[in-house]
Amino acid sequence: MTSAPDGGFGIYVHWPFCAAKCPYCDFNSHVRHQAVDQDRYVAAFERELAHFAAWTPGRTVQSIFFGGGTPSLMLPRTVERILEAIARHWSLDPDAEISLEANPSSVEAERFRGYRAAGVNRVSLGVQALNDADLRLLGRLHDVAGARRAIETARETFPRLSFDLIYARPGQTVAAWERELADAIALAADHLSLYQLTIEEGTPFFALHQAGKLVVPDPDLGAEFYAVTQAVTEAHGLPAYEVSNHARPGAECRHNLVYWRYGDYVGVGPGAHGRLSLGITKRATAIERHPETWLAHVEARGHGMVEDLPLNDEEQGDEYLLMGLRLLEGVDLLRYEKLAGRRIDPRRLDALLEHGMVEMLGNHRLRATRDGFFVLDAVVADLAA
Repeated sequence: MTSAPDGGFGIYVHWPFCAAKCPYCDFNSHVRHQAVDQDRYVAAFERELAHFAAWTPGRTVQSIFFGGGTPSLMLPRTVERILEAIARHWSLDPDAEISLEANPSSVEAERFRGYRAAGVNRVSLGVQALNDADLRLLGRLHDVAGARRAIETARETFPRLSFDLIYARPGQTVAAWERELADAIALAADHLSLYQLTIEEGTPFFALHQAGKLVVPDPDLGAEFYAVTQAVTEAHGLPAYEVSNHARPGAECRHNLVYWRYGDYVGVGPGAHGRLSLGITKRATAIERHPETWLAHVEARGHGMVEDLPLNDEEQGDEYLLMGLRLLEGVDLLRYEKLAGRRIDPRRLDALLEHGMVEMLGNHRLRATRDGFFVLDAVVADLAA
């Protein structure tokens, strides 16, 4: 199979290292107190990319995403070598989106011009709050003044900019969030990722929450935060196109759309996941999470893959619903039937339509309503049953 499946084809590159571990974060990120040998790591990325390129000949790459961890700890030359390796193995769409996640510290912002010269055309800044007290609570290493400088530098350097904010923080009021969000939009971002704080098991915040030392809004207040988020972003021309992502029309993150539209993507680097259509089979890949173990595996055998599983029809259908119903555009029921080998139970669908959890767009597109977004996992489980 050489043509991209529905949803497109992208490459995800995971850089696992951070300067510090944030107390709310459960991502595969690691702090190292000695310098990382970037030449050795980039050689491993080149080998792992070659491994997956042999599986996917003739594909055209629409998007590349450097995630982490903190990819802005990478030297620009490291990013450049990875992009050169991708260009050697696949065709690059002339309009390919090449994104890099960055922290808004002054040290990392100084590298922005180097990333742009390497080929990065979109940056996503982990701002998280426009309030110094909350930045300290969230374990961030920057302050608001630094974030604003980094946003300004990014806007001058890259054609496209996004930044992340976390809301429903301990002690935050809805009115304060409304003001902060308006302030964020005024910083001229064309894309915002706005996440409600969740307490993830295994994080320091989880332990504090269990001990009653960290209080987050109850579900009703959380729903109010969400409703205000939708209203403010829509009023300023950045409507939600996905549960947590907002953009001016045309500025949507193309790489994330590959995931949500259930396209194909190669995932390389420690802890990365992939989905690849190979012949008539869609396969789920997973890479070793521990950086040094991954490095040893790649140097020994050319890849760090620890899982390579064929997905059956039911699993593909379930994943398509789980990803696609996050989008405002919803899912194509004809594509669902093709993937899953069956139709959604009409009685379950009718019940969800009647309760206002989903709605039809035309004859065969289905999407979650705003009420449905609040209980999306339950909606997906009902449709997939």
